[in-house]
Amino acid sequence: MDVRFPKVGEGADSGKVVSVLVKVGDTISAGQTILELESEKAIAPIPSPAGGKITAISVKEGDTITVGSVLLSLEGGNSDGASASASPTTKKAAAPRAARPVVADDVDDDDLLPTATEDDGPVPAASPYVRKVARELGIPLSRVRGSASGGRVVVEDLARYIGKLESKVARAGKYAEAPQGLSFPLVNQDFAVFGPVTSEPLTPLRKIISARMVENKVTLPHVTQFADADMSGIEALRAQFKADYEKAGSKLTPTPFLIKALVETLQKYPKFNASLQEVAETLIIKHYYHIGIAVDTDAGLLVPVLRDADKKSLLQIAKELTEIAGLARDRKLSPDSMKGGSFTVSNQGAIGGSHFTPIINKPEVAILGLGKTSLKPVVTAEGKIEARPILPLTISYDHRVIDGGSAARFTVDLIKAIETFPASAVKL
Repeated sequence: MDVRFPKVGEGADSGKVVSVLVKVGDTISAGQTILELESEKAIAPIPSPAGGKITAISVKEGDTITVGSVLLSLEGGNSDGASASASPTTKKAAAPRAARPVVADDVDDDDLLPTATEDDGPVPAASPYVRKVARELGIPLSRVRGSASGGRVVVEDLARYIGKLESKVARAGKYAEAPQGLSFPLVNQDFAVFGPVTSEPLTPLRKIISARMVENKVTLPHVTQFADADMSGIEALRAQFKADYEKAGSKLTPTPFLIKALVETLQKYPKFNASLQEVAETLIIKHYYHIGIAVDTDAGLLVPVLRDADKKSLLQIAKELTEIAGLARDRKLSPDSMKGGSFTVSNQGAIGGSHFTPIINKPEVAILGLGKTSLKPVVTAEGKIEARPILPLTISYDHRVIDGGSAARFTVDLIKAIETFPASAVKL
């Protein structure tokens, strides 16, 4: 049997082979990892669906593969009733289809032509509301594959269709047209005529980061609020409980304090912990607090998610932050560990720098940027000037959802939560 690259998740239709963990002649079992693949923002293990003896390996390190690509061949394979037991006739009939790369929902490029009209084919069933949305967005219903009963088109199908258009544009190496009709010319210039240069191909991860940052910056109306927080109270608590946390196997950094203060503030301002359903024109308020933590790695910026931060103690958050940061730097994060965030924190404190303007991690509506805490002169309530540890922070928010007044109040309350952090939340 031939073992092919399976569909491993949403948006994981291709990837770069990082390492091949088996060789010709090896006998493997079903579920054994045969290679590691750089897909989306993680290095993911790819298991074999069947066991047997490897007779050929069709990929090598550095190859870019797509869903359906042959990875290796087995003899004596047994996948417990998997498609490997299909008859030769069935395999022969399926071969021409598997020979080409498979895209999401197996949609041909012709199905993605934005110039089509509803006259190009039969129009599927859809509610008046869905027809209205499709008409306003310029989406021909004849080109949309319905997922509801009887092939009925629902709002989610329209969103999926738009996603396919974006994927096609990305594969073609072009930028989509901006909402106001502005286009982005691609840079294709010979810089060597001006002096010595070197050329480095973009990694798959860097390509993903580039495309998403452009989309987030262009499609979201960013506004950024700047502020400073006095960390004197938190620094005193760190000094007081540092030894206790070290005995419990954790380092007490400022970040867990800031996450707890952030979650407390998000609970007061639910619109900051939300997402805008653009097609349905609905604001989704999330009652969970999954905090994305931007991690700087050699390969690029990764954002693993700290789940249910509202339900965890300071010690649990501290331990989990250390764990997920290590996995991110080793590129061992699973794709699922970077999904489902409701709010993101970008912390540059360990590197240095002051205020900066972070880009919102769509489909979230706000992001917190943290700079390096440093001693600065502060005028106290008594009129004295003292050196205090001051944290520079910024809040970037989606102005479609959040108004300036709400952002200002959110920032004021976040600073209050930081500056009045209770000792009871730190005690073990």
